[in-house]
Amino acid sequence: MPLILAVDDSASMRQMVSFTLKSAGYQVVEAMDGADAWEKAGRQTFDLILTDQNMPRMDGTALTRKLRETTQYQSTPILILTTESGEDMKKAGRAAGATGWLVKPFDAIKLLEVIRLLLR
Repeated sequence: MPLILAVDDSASMRQMVSFTLKSAGYQVVEAMDGADAWEKAGRQTFDLILTDQNMPRMDGTALTRKLRETTQYQSTPILILTTESGEDMKKAGRAAGATGWLVKPFDAIKLLEVIRLLLR
């Protein structure tokens, strides 16, 4: 079963995302911010990364950029799940290498559809 890294500084949001993904049969590792995620991504390989944008220590765009600089994560799907919906922020995410951009609050069915498509 695919292994997903769920990154969010909000414990309740991490729990909701993790519950949704685990209920669909995915394995999930949680990270509390971009720096925590960066550390965990260096210790094991994830099939998909789902990250918030606005977090302390390292935001989602910076995390995406750092991951894309490694050979390990050059082609791994990275989704940014955030309250940010502005076009400039989406462009910055794409420029950093994000595969997609989803806006909170998330629809569990839509989130799982996108993940299934990306993990084919």
